Amino acid sequence: MRKKILIVEDNPDLAYGLRNNLEIEGYLVEVAGDGRAGLRAARVLEPDLLILDLMLPELDGYQVLRRLREEGHEMPVLILTARGEEADKVQGFRLGADQYVTKPFGLLELLARVERLLDRAALGVDGSGGDVTLLQFGDVEVDTAARRVLRDGSEVSLTPKEYELLVALLRRRGIAVSRRDLLDQVWGYPTLIVSRTVDTHIAELRRKLEPDPANPRHIVTVRKVGYRLEV
Repeated sequence: MRKKILIVEDNPDLAYGLRNNLEIEGYLVEVAGDGRAGLRAARVLEPDLLILDLMLPELDGYQVLRRLREEGHEMPVLILTARGEEADKVQGFRLGADQYVTKPFGLLELLARVERLLDRAALGVDGSGGDVTLLQFGDVEVDTAARRVLRDGSEVSLTPKEYELLVALLRRRGIAVSRRDLLDQVWGYPTLIVSRTVDTHIAELRRKLEPDPANPRHIVTVRKVGYRLEV
């Protein structure tokens, strides 16, 4: 089945060029020219991938992304923007973006990222497409088939990246995992993403899952390396 991609971009020439090239690659592509139209289209179409500009009329990209994640939409989101400051990237990832491409960009690079995001979404976070797995630590249970996280029997709302980071740590429980490895496993492009992104997401996981986030028992820091999950 052909994958659906929604482009939310207010530059008509850029949107037209992206649409043409993605259609040549075999994707079904829709375009929205402002944030409000893009939000409506994402809700109706439920695309397999959303390519989202930040600087949009009506609603900016951050607002669109925040609303979609709050409503439970989990499609991969690739942010496409001229804003390349570290703070902008961190904000985008905190809201649930999966990739971040700064204009101007290379078309082949963008197409490769699109393909990788769609492959990861199709196979699941562990890339295996395998059987149902229930992962546990402390009073937390993670159902990787349903992508549900329960703490003491109550469901916990995680952003897609928080969830994937948690599963990446769980699958290597007891082993120290470097920030670079986590960036590679969860975001896919370690050299292009600031390492503070991992720290920000870890802080959110601790806040939501640890009894005392300031003194974590399970998601622990390994000095000068990264993080380790203790069961």
